[in-house]
Amino acid sequence: MKKELLVIAGTVMDESVQFSLVELCECAKATREQVVEMVEEGILDPEGASIHTWRFDTRALKRVQIAIRLQHDLGVNLPGSALVLDLLEEMETLRRQMRDF
Repeated sequence: MKKELLVIAGTVMDESVQFSLVELCECAKATREQVVEMVEEGILDPEGASIHTWRFDTRALKRVQIAIRLQHDLGVNLPGSALVLDLLEEMETLRRQMRDF
């Protein structure tokens, strides 16, 4: 019988970590234009008054990565990605509440 090995890799990040626009783009493998469009669409909510002072948290990194996958793999547009991301976060909140109940 042939056995398959599934390897899952990930990075644990401190939730207090903050990224500049350039750092977020590098980590998420996204373009500056993609991230700016996500901010304009409401997918991301950076701290900072201007694009030059924007700071993003680890939640933003996860949202960018998922939005890019939704667009690339499923052809979901940005408004659709925003809806999916909000629903995924709501599901996670409800699961956490059920687990803590």
